[in-house]
Amino acid sequence: MATTEEGERVKGIVLAGGAGTRLDPMTRVASKQLQPVYDKPMVYYPLATLMEAGISETLLISTPHDIPRFEDLLGDGTPWGISIEYAVQEHPGGIAQAFLVGESFVGTDPVALILGDNIFYGALGLAEIVEGFTGGALVFGYPVSDPERYGVVELADDGKVLSLEEKPARPKSNLAVPGFYLYDGRVVEITKRLKPSARGELEITDLNRAYMEEGTLRAVPLGRGIAWLDSGTHDSLLEAANFIATIEHRQGLKIACLEEIALDRGLVSLQQMEATLSAMPNSTYRDYVARVLGEHRSEA
Repeated sequence: MATTEEGERVKGIVLAGGAGTRLDPMTRVASKQLQPVYDKPMVYYPLATLMEAGISETLLISTPHDIPRFEDLLGDGTPWGISIEYAVQEHPGGIAQAFLVGESFVGTDPVALILGDNIFYGALGLAEIVEGFTGGALVFGYPVSDPERYGVVELADDGKVLSLEEKPARPKSNLAVPGFYLYDGRVVEITKRLKPSARGELEITDLNRAYMEEGTLRAVPLGRGIAWLDSGTHDSLLEAANFIATIEHRQGLKIACLEEIALDRGLVSLQQMEATLSAMPNSTYRDYVARVLGEHRSEA
């Protein structure tokens, strides 16, 4: 279980709501976050990111229509040694609305929020970042060639945020803000004070600005060797699938294999993973899990 420097446990939220209209007609059948990214459902990738950060208590938020499908896919998280709860977002009301939907889950604990269509790859050092979190809010800055398409963060040398703009015509930096955010236990209270934007939503940029205005928002720049993929369009979904396939084929290692992460982090025993494996149908994914389990057996 992830804890901060002060010993507070950190919870996680995967926001997997929305209509996914940019992926129509695919999303008429299943939500965007249930679409395949090469060999796994999209939702595996953000869930894996939270697990890599040491977060074992997660709330998944989605639409009334899709929650049962996520429950069928993920259950309560037992096969991976984690806890997964579910909450319904009746109508899309902005990213920050996740903290109101998940108020009873979050309570006054620190929480990491990740968007269900964001994929991260590389050595982000999330476990160390979460453990070193001392309050306020933390976002990341990812260098992009077209920052005017994103929320953009401008940083001081000490990591303090100087400015935060949403799709600026003249960006003050080339650092886009990806869909992974870390907040202290005041996030629900601060979200309740936000006013809906012109489009009637509680904007994540406004939440981050609230922390920035009190001087407690920090940003960690992500450098070379780290990939951030937003798989919310047909082209970006294909690009993400091709990226994952290329890495997996070249290395012979899977990205976001929840069973492998669970074994590596000691979240489940070899006997528990053997039971999970025995219930899996024959597939190349099962073959990989069997290989990983065999490697762990030989090391035990």
